[in-house]
Amino acid sequence: MVPRVLTIAGSDSGGGAGIQADLKTITALGGFGMSAITALTAQNTVGVRGILEVSPEFVAAQIDAVAEDIGVDAAKTGMLANRAIIEVVADRVEHHRITPLVVDPVMVAKSGHPLLAPDARAALRDLLLPRATIVTPNLAETAELACMEVEDLGAMKEAAARLLEFGPRWVLVKGGHLEGEPVDVLFDGKEFHEVVRPRVQTDNTHGTGCTYAAAIATGLALGKSVPAAVEWARDALQAALQGALSLGQGGGPLDHRAMFLS
Repeated sequence: MVPRVLTIAGSDSGGGAGIQADLKTITALGGFGMSAITALTAQNTVGVRGILEVSPEFVAAQIDAVAEDIGVDAAKTGMLANRAIIEVVADRVEHHRITPLVVDPVMVAKSGHPLLAPDARAALRDLLLPRATIVTPNLAETAELACMEVEDLGAMKEAAARLLEFGPRWVLVKGGHLEGEPVDVLFDGKEFHEVVRPRVQTDNTHGTGCTYAAAIATGLALGKSVPAAVEWARDALQAALQGALSLGQGGGPLDHRAMFLS
């Protein structure tokens, strides 16, 4: 049976990130993608022009409809917008026993536009991280959640250990924003694993985090272990970055078609 992967996230009208990037990634990597949309955004490669949040009740209805009929082999979360949505997502994940769960703690768009209300960050930490198979923060999100500066590899490892205390089984701190070759730190409480790939010289990186998390979720749905799913997803992301598209006037999107060949 084709692996069934649910993404619970916001919509990107520009097609480069969010639900759109997730579904492209899941399809390219051999899964069947399903969605529960948490918010609509009016955005493009330059920035976010507006956000329309979906009611928590309708977010729950989308998750219920998918889980009760089609079933879910793995899920990932992205933009969750506010505390009420986080609460209902955590409740539905628990109710339907949805696992594995990849939590991408989306807080701010690449353009700098906030995508998560400040009062929702504690709910993300307290309600979703304990239910996560793996949490995949970038450096800024790691610093926010771990309450510390994260500016080098040593700090990434320290922050990963702190985040593990909130309950996820694995933490992946993404180091792409540091200088030099990008290094991601994967930690399960026992051993640190460094995920390293050559830096791709491109400004077209819109949707990188969404794509990475969706690829990990697809790997888990296929039955891969967490370390194997992360390495496999990072290879897929590398291919998409190498083929990144110069579309629009800002940072363009990845080329998810390249994942078919990875």
